[in-house]
Amino acid sequence: MTQSDSEVHPAVESAAEDIATMEIRGAATIADAAAEALAVEAEESEAETPAEFRATMRAAGRRLVETRPTAVSLPNALRYVLRGMGGESVEGLRSSILDSAAEFRRELDQAQDNLGRIGANRLRDGDTVMTHCHSTDALSCVEHALDQGKEIHAIVKETRPRKQGHITARWLREMDVPVTLIVDNAARRYLDQTDHVLVGADSIAADGSVINKIGTSGLAVNARERGVPIMVAAQTLKLHPDTMTGHTVEIEMRDEREVLTLDDEADIGDVTVENPAFDVTPPRYVDAIVTERGQFPPESIVTLMRELFGDQQGGEPWET
Repeated sequence: MTQSDSEVHPAVESAAEDIATMEIRGAATIADAAAEALAVEAEESEAETPAEFRATMRAAGRRLVETRPTAVSLPNALRYVLRGMGGESVEGLRSSILDSAAEFRRELDQAQDNLGRIGANRLRDGDTVMTHCHSTDALSCVEHALDQGKEIHAIVKETRPRKQGHITARWLREMDVPVTLIVDNAARRYLDQTDHVLVGADSIAADGSVINKIGTSGLAVNARERGVPIMVAAQTLKLHPDTMTGHTVEIEMRDEREVLTLDDEADIGDVTVENPAFDVTPPRYVDAIVTERGQFPPESIVTLMRELFGDQQGGEPWET
């Protein structure tokens, strides 16, 4: 029996659920999980013809990409793996997917390390960084700065409503970095003690706008007013090719229960709750975007995007 176009392997379904519920979080981790799920789908597909195999992989791509609309690393990972699909037979197609997925995951692993080394050069011995949300790319910069013998301190915003800052604080403490954990609303007060604001990104638009966890934009505005430089650490898989043709980045709306529990609602009364996961920081508030290919002023990020993707929009990841 072969899978229909609407069925996916349990590994794909599991990865999609974990990404949607944020059991798997962080753009690089999401991309890696998606590539791994596609590899499992390809390896264990029971398709008997090339057309059936392609339909199976398209269904897997659709299932994965619908989970987190703002995190462009997910469709970029799917583009990389699925556009490597080629061959005249099922076995040829299967082999090409497995090779593309393995290559993507190797490059992904190296990219963060290279980015960290570049970003670390912007940090000086004794610097204090302020973080928002949880970014493995941003933490790679800190880790490499420590490897260079620099002493780094961190002021970590808790980042409501899911408190991803707690994850960042734990990781930094495991690196022996002194951490001060603050509520989000205290950021302006502590910027006077901060040398760099260091954040990640979920997507970066062609004009250099940074789409990151809600609250990043307000932090950037306050930091610019205080004269604190803002560094965005983001692998090139965060670049959003569709924005070169005028497409906007969809902002994901999360479950209202992350903000207001049923008990709270019973106490407060009937209110409308909106829970946007991300906001957009204009490029004028960003000093540098650090990638594995170097550091760029935000206004020139479109040059890198054209180098990687050409002038065409990305298209749907499952269109092979």
